[in-house]
Amino acid sequence: MKKTETRIQKKNHSAIKAAGLKVFAQFGFRGATLDQIAAESGLSKPNILYYFASKEAIYEALLAQLLTDWLQPVRDIDPAGDPVEEILKYAKHKLKMSRLYPRESRLYATEIIQGAPRIKSVLTGELREVVENLALLINHWADAGLIRAIDPYHLIFSIWAMTQHYADFDVQVKAILGERDHFEDAEQYLEDMLRRMLTV
Repeated sequence: MKKTETRIQKKNHSAIKAAGLKVFAQFGFRGATLDQIAAESGLSKPNILYYFASKEAIYEALLAQLLTDWLQPVRDIDPAGDPVEEILKYAKHKLKMSRLYPRESRLYATEIIQGAPRIKSVLTGELREVVENLALLINHWADAGLIRAIDPYHLIFSIWAMTQHYADFDVQVKAILGERDHFEDAEQYLEDMLRRMLTV
């Protein structure tokens, strides 16, 4: 039976993951060290190793949490709801996550670019299963005449690309648009495009 963490243990656990996210986002997995994570978290290296067996364990915990957070909005899609509104709600949620958690998105993108050596089994397992279920639902809606017929997989990929871009390529976006908040405009554009694409 797993022991319940104390308040201090929860605080330290969170501090290590927050520090790990910052260090990994800045230096990548190979460039990051436990010493850097310890310094960023304000905890000693032995204290870090009390909670996580290695640098890789921290990295994998961050990626696992990110995938859980990213897959939940897919699971929250209501098959009985209005299909266009359900897809728009999912797309807007993804855009909001890019706005609120850009470092997590970039960490995930870096892992994927490197061939996903630490999460490949999750990609071909849990992620694929969730996406296939969503694709079946989109096809079901299309067959029922509730949305226009569309390739469900490429629709999903397009939503990912159009939302995660604002986190993963933040520097490029700001170089073109400046420092102003561009997410409201991005959301309106995303809604207009998807609504036109999906509405019968």
